Amino acid sequence: MTTQPVVLGRISGLYGVRGWVKVYSYTEPREAVLDYDRWLLADNGGWQEAAVAEGQRHGKSIIARLDGYVDRDQAAGLVGTEIGVPRVALPETGKGQFYWSDLEGLRVVRRDGVELGKVDYLLETGANDVMVVKGEKERLIPFVVDKVVLGVDLDKGEIEVDWEWD
Repeated sequence: MTTQPVVLGRISGLYGVRGWVKVYSYTEPREAVLDYDRWLLADNGGWQEAAVAEGQRHGKSIIARLDGYVDRDQAAGLVGTEIGVPRVALPETGKGQFYWSDLEGLRVVRRDGVELGKVDYLLETGANDVMVVKGEKERLIPFVVDKVVLGVDLDKGEIEVDWEWD
């Protein structure tokens, strides 16, 4: 069984004329995407491995050059491509910590047993992360542990919440 790579960002543009690209990183800190010397790039529904030749923070952005890309024209085909890594390449999470990709697809159940739907994706809002839960309707539920989120059971595929707002 192959697992989907964990998406860490996407190639958002070109930088210069020597094959460098701008990277929109989803990692925290932003430059952590450069901790991986091999990226998986989304390619026609699959994933293609690419070696990172060099990369750095550039102001508030990240720029990188991949092996084999030496000019702007070659790199132009990468714009919009998602960047992933195998899940096993990520550091282990601590107790009570989760990667967003581990939460996506989990059932969200109120403490009274009513299923609200499944986590479609998460949003970073500044104050706290928010789960976008899709069921009979879409709900935005704050991911606030011990207040709204009562428990996460990855083995059971379930997040228990204290959520009454509708």
